[in-house]
Amino acid sequence: MACRPLVSVYSEKGEATGTSVKMPAVFQAPIRPDIVGSVHMDMMKNGRQPYAVSAKAGHQTSAESWGTGRAVARIPRVSGGGTNRSGQGAFGNMCRHGRMFAPTKTWRRWHRRINVNQRRYAICSAIAATGIPALVMAKGHCIEEVPEIPLVLTDKVQTLTKTKEAVGVLRKLKLWREIEKVKSTRRFRAGKGKMRNRRRIQRRGPVVIYNQDNGICRAFRNIPGVTLINVDRLNLLKIAPGGHVGRLCIWTESAFKKLDSIYGTWKKASEQKTDYNLPMPKMTNCDLSRLLRSDEIQKALRPPKKQVTRRVLKRNPLKNLSVLAKLNPYAVVEKKLAKLVEKQQKKKRQELQDAKRGLATVDAAASGGKSRPRKPVTKAPPAKEKKEKKEKKEKK
Repeated sequence: MACRPLVSVYSEKGEATGTSVKMPAVFQAPIRPDIVGSVHMDMMKNGRQPYAVSAKAGHQTSAESWGTGRAVARIPRVSGGGTNRSGQGAFGNMCRHGRMFAPTKTWRRWHRRINVNQRRYAICSAIAATGIPALVMAKGHCIEEVPEIPLVLTDKVQTLTKTKEAVGVLRKLKLWREIEKVKSTRRFRAGKGKMRNRRRIQRRGPVVIYNQDNGICRAFRNIPGVTLINVDRLNLLKIAPGGHVGRLCIWTESAFKKLDSIYGTWKKASEQKTDYNLPMPKMTNCDLSRLLRSDEIQKALRPPKKQVTRRVLKRNPLKNLSVLAKLNPYAVVEKKLAKLVEKQQKKKRQELQDAKRGLATVDAAASGGKSRPRKPVTKAPPAKEKKEKKEKKEKK
């Protein structure tokens, strides 16, 4: 919120006149972007026009289902013959030339009722945000060289009638760079809006808020991006376009002074709105860093925990021997004994198998390997000896 008590008034030549205006109380109202966004969305919905497709669309043909037993879907089909249209599916949203799913109706709930107090809260928040340079710059406005925010001009600006004079005022106030930025963003709209008399789009520039139109609208209306609005008819759609607070506002002196009578102060109710006063801020001091550094809060806080405790990775002792040894130191000895017993049992089993197969069990170290050689077998007699033995038998 803007807490400056006085605001300087500038002439149409961009020079300070030396007079100051009291900052209206509405600039100290709480800024609630959530309320501004929700109210803005509902206000945009209230400008919609009903639309719907024809109630007869997709049903302007005689079609009937063929039923079951013909190995085709049971969708209604166009009757008749002699043309490729006959037998085609009809009526369904999945059919060619069929109706859409859930045809739109004109009795949809297009508009939204907005709580009056909530609407006023939103416009107060939007006005308060226009007085904070950081929010105005965050919106994208070029205000680096602007003398002051909020910018208040003398009422002589309301009597301007020529665009040339209005351009001169903006140049003197170092705002022409903002207009150049708007001109550079002029482009064609993406989508079907090009066919509906809204071919081009551009960014929003400053909004000029006046009290009486003595020619000011005629002077500023042809400058790209500039919006003109009467202070008695402030509109959230103009002050916070898109639901985003922080639009650059140029006030005339009389319009700036009139804000207290329109929205009131916390000491005095509004003169134009029945039983209305500004919303109260939830916090008297919104500087959070200053609050956290205050002595009252620092006394209630505990000292910071500087000890860093790293998370220990939990390991499975059934898979990790070192973790198992920590839990059970004798587990290492048991594992060694188990391996030794397993080795002895394996050796006994091998000896039994070798005895059954008639193999000689040889020590691996002696044989130089794991293979077990067979028992030595007598060589077969040569063929000549076999023949002699056969002859001897025959003689006997």
